[in-house]
Amino acid sequence: MFGIKPKVIVDENKIDEILARGVENIYPSKDFLKSKLMKGERISIYLGIDPTGTTLHLGHVIPLLKLGKFQKLGHQIILLMGDITAMIGDPTDKSAARKKLTREEVTNNLKEYKKQASKFISFDGGNPALFKFNSEWFGKMSFVDSLELTSRGTVGQMMKRDMFQRREQEGKETYIHELIYPLMQGYDSVMMDVDAEIGGNDQTFNMLVGRDLMKTLKNKEKIVIATKLLVDSSGNKMGKTEGNMVSLDQTPEDMFGRIMSWGDDLMVHAFEIITDVSLGEIKEMSEKIENGANPKEMKMKLAKEIVRMYHGENAAEEAANAFDNTFSKKEFPEDAQVLKTPKGEKIIDILVNNKIVESKTEFRRLIEAGAVSDYPDKKINDSNETVGDSLRKIKIGKKTFVVLKPE
Repeated sequence: MFGIKPKVIVDENKIDEILARGVENIYPSKDFLKSKLMKGERISIYLGIDPTGTTLHLGHVIPLLKLGKFQKLGHQIILLMGDITAMIGDPTDKSAARKKLTREEVTNNLKEYKKQASKFISFDGGNPALFKFNSEWFGKMSFVDSLELTSRGTVGQMMKRDMFQRREQEGKETYIHELIYPLMQGYDSVMMDVDAEIGGNDQTFNMLVGRDLMKTLKNKEKIVIATKLLVDSSGNKMGKTEGNMVSLDQTPEDMFGRIMSWGDDLMVHAFEIITDVSLGEIKEMSEKIENGANPKEMKMKLAKEIVRMYHGENAAEEAANAFDNTFSKKEFPEDAQVLKTPKGEKIIDILVNNKIVESKTEFRRLIEAGAVSDYPDKKINDSNETVGDSLRKIKIGKKTFVVLKPE
């Protein structure tokens, strides 16, 4: 019947895994949150995403998976679109101010977010996730209201952030709207009156500002769950800005290939935070590699699991077979792009003009790295090489194939 709250499931094993797997920190403490969950209290917990790009990516999947587990235990989950905060831009980890977005750009960016998120959380059924926008409250705030909000924080508090200190040392500007951003994110918690917020550990400062606001304005103890981040072998966050993300709008084949390009040392960490594969199985695979097993098998399983989660079992199998045929069995893909080329034209010009490579500089870098070859493995060493009379199959990097067909 409408209005009846779903039953809250109290399962200590599931609760322990939710609070440990992929979690960096919990505020005020893990024990505080576990006590609430074990008492059967139904909590409301939200994830906020600023739609600064046109697609979600695997970095978003980490907290979305965690939200899904809270939802299955009967708790109220909320996915919040920061359609106003996205226009300002979160300064977290940024060495310079973000490019400000228009309302139209933000609205266009988030068109697919709900559909993409629905692979991990449910917006229908007996315990549906709520889908909200922070324009619901920020769009109604007067200038006086905004001034009142800014009075809840200090410049000193905001300037404690490492990135602002680095900018000051480097002589770079920090803008007032960037200092206000954490207060705005924190105010989301107040307006939704939530019990908890989840986000990557790079969002800890912002989430704790919200925790302080909840204490001040609501006399309420907001819980903060900071998850681990998906980082590369150098410790850099994998995401849109860094250009190494796996986005949820990619085809199964592109998604699979991108994951297979990850370093072997990322496998165990990725399995823990972006899959539901049991920790016991992950440990078993890790031990096999430590004892000399080929890590490719584990990486293939990771790629299949991630593609399966979003695109389904059949798509994952097909992507794995396509990858194996193309890269392991040295088969040239049948659907490789065919470019009709005038005799004597430089290969570099053909590939740049057809947007196969980004620029001539990028092509020369690939040549120097030995990453361009006549299929299957005859390296092309001259960046000024021209097209001859015969058809040529060109391999660029690990997964780009083109056919040059002289006119």
